[in-house]
Amino acid sequence: MSAEATNEGAPGRKRGRRMDLRRLGRAALSGSGARGRLPDAIDHVAKVHRGHHPGADLGILGRAYALAETSHRGQTRKSGEPYITHPLAVTLILAELGAETTTLTASLLHDTVEDTEVTLDQVGEQFGAEVRFLVDGVTKLEKVDYGAAAEPETFRKMLVATGNDVRVMSIKLADRLHNMRTLGVMRPEKQARIAKVTRDFLIPLAERLGVQALKTELEDLVFAVLHPDEYARTRDLVLAHAGRPDPLRATAARVRAVLREAGIAAEVLVRRRHFVSVHRVLLKRGEPTGSDLGRLLVLVAEDADCYAVLGELHTCFTPFISEFKDFIAVPKFNLYQSLHTAVAGEDGHAAEVLIRTHQMHRVAEAGVIALGNPYAAPEAPDAADGERADPTRPGWLSRLLEWQRAAPTPTPSGPPCATTSPRTGRSPSSGPTAGRSASRRAPAASTPRTRSTATEPTTASGPASTAGWPRSARCCATATRCTC
Repeated sequence: MSAEATNEGAPGRKRGRRMDLRRLGRAALSGSGARGRLPDAIDHVAKVHRGHHPGADLGILGRAYALAETSHRGQTRKSGEPYITHPLAVTLILAELGAETTTLTASLLHDTVEDTEVTLDQVGEQFGAEVRFLVDGVTKLEKVDYGAAAEPETFRKMLVATGNDVRVMSIKLADRLHNMRTLGVMRPEKQARIAKVTRDFLIPLAERLGVQALKTELEDLVFAVLHPDEYARTRDLVLAHAGRPDPLRATAARVRAVLREAGIAAEVLVRRRHFVSVHRVLLKRGEPTGSDLGRLLVLVAEDADCYAVLGELHTCFTPFISEFKDFIAVPKFNLYQSLHTAVAGEDGHAAEVLIRTHQMHRVAEAGVIALGNPYAAPEAPDAADGERADPTRPGWLSRLLEWQRAAPTPTPSGPPCATTSPRTGRSPSSGPTAGRSASRRAPAASTPRTRSTATEPTTASGPASTAGWPRSARCCATATRCTC
């Protein structure tokens, strides 16, 4: 966010992006375009948004962009690009995940209150209370008021705001993803500090909210910064396999033929593992095979079709029964649903298969972002276990917020509170080795794991302890994959 805002003309170096920010910057500086049309710089965002929401009102996006561009005019990022390219990139990330219009409006404005003369009252007057709340939720607390406590208290504030509206965290995750993509312009020590905060705080929250598309890319970017040697080794391994025959493609062709003969309409894709996932396989099995570098993804229309596909695969291929998991009947805490299995591939090795509907795939990738506006639909009846009555406020977050409400309220002059965020307890030196399930978990490191203190909240007497917390609060605050 504001850490990369500099005065115009500041030196910097450019780096490759997912999007052409130089073109975007020229469009941003060229004006608003013809009357009645959206500004050229936001036209691509609008097209992507309309692809997910055909009836969306784009007028408010145009007004939000106009305010953001005017407010940030003259500011540049450390890379030398106009600062407006950052909120545009964040908004595009969210648009590609299917976020609704209110979220995109707030993402365009998410740095205006923090970095410009625009006030929250002005945002509320022009765009409504919802947008005002979202912008306020992602606005950092001032160091001049909070001192060393500013960063942890900002996370605490953001977590509490997320309890009222998860779209706050959606914007923060997209904001951090773009900052991580452009982290190369920072000093190495600052890169490491930002990467550690991302690893310890935001990646666990992304997993909790089911936003796998952001979580996996954040994991790879953090991996590259904190463990460059292991990252290079993993990248070289993937590149070495890229020039060899791919056994997963041959297995995918057989699966398509089997499903076509059975009359099941399905889309069969080869889904590559991201680098951290490949690194976990490397730690567990040594030299991986071609089948270990990806999975087969089968997409169907209805829930019943998922089980029909499973039956055909287990009939026509040799299954590895120990790899079967049914997350459709028993969804994960973060809304994830899918059938997992593994069958013998063309090379004789196990080929992992994920089977889900198209809607399940959207939710698996975008998590709570895929729900659209969570407050537009009527409230669902209370669930028996209390976990899914409101999918935008999962049970783990509700319990954590209840515990936080009982904690003392910090003051600007006071020390940071021990309730800042869900800590993972992972050592900075342990690397990204934790697997997603017991059967696929990488072996523990040879050295004892210690709690990281680089980004932990502290009290005046030292690191905060969880000894006196309620059981559910201890669990949620110290474990990445809490099961409470």
